[in-house]
Amino acid sequence: MRIAESDIRGARILIVDDQEVNVTLLEEMLAEAGYVCVTSTTSPREVCALHQRNHYDLILLDLQMPGMDGFQVMEGLKSNAAGGYLPVLVITAQPGHKVRALQAGAKDFISKPFDLVEVKTRIHNMLEVRLLYKKLENYSRELEQTVQERTAELRESEARYRSLTELASDWYWEQDEKGTFTKVSGPVLEMLSVRLSTQTGDGTAVQLGRWNEAQREALQASIASRQPFLDFVFSRVNADGSQEDFRVSGEPMFNNACRFIGYRGIGVELAPKK
Repeated sequence: MRIAESDIRGARILIVDDQEVNVTLLEEMLAEAGYVCVTSTTSPREVCALHQRNHYDLILLDLQMPGMDGFQVMEGLKSNAAGGYLPVLVITAQPGHKVRALQAGAKDFISKPFDLVEVKTRIHNMLEVRLLYKKLENYSRELEQTVQERTAELRESEARYRSLTELASDWYWEQDEKGTFTKVSGPVLEMLSVRLSTQTGDGTAVQLGRWNEAQREALQASIASRQPFLDFVFSRVNADGSQEDFRVSGEPMFNNACRFIGYRGIGVELAPKK
């Protein structure tokens, strides 16, 4: 993920310094570097309100100002900072203030007297990081919205499927993500060769018939690949030679995080052909 140079040059910048000469110097330097959205103030008490209205991408903040110094300005900004991010680059002539400013929430510092090459580099780098941070925030919001929309679609699909099950099926089954049957109604276990015979009340084994192997394998392959299927027809030949035909539909299941959690299907027994 990259930030276009035009976006960096168009970032919103606020200069805060009580000395007009410093403000003018920074404005001229930024204009020469191609920045097109630069404002300034010599009143530190205006900074919080200005930032609340304009949401600056970068605030160039002098620390040594009468009435309200840069540390007090940062405290005010932190109380209103969205997401706790403070886009402040401090300006100071006091070496001892640098560490304190960083501890107070500033992201970087510029030393006085100005080294213009250093100033341009630090401003560019900080803006690039700030805009990337905002881009990631927007991406996260879009991703969350997509997940919510997908979740709503899955819930709607589940409601439709349950309605279909109630209206149109003779039998139903569900499997978990490992393929273990969790709900079974009808000849599902026999169809998938989980069970080829059953027992009567006295314990006698009774053969359930022979399924069409090619059809059964095709159905198993669809389930194994997590593919939905609709109106799949399969048949079995019973021990007395009679044939039974079935029609089945099924789909994979996913949870709210879009993780595969199993499979479910419905089916009906078809009327014998005459």
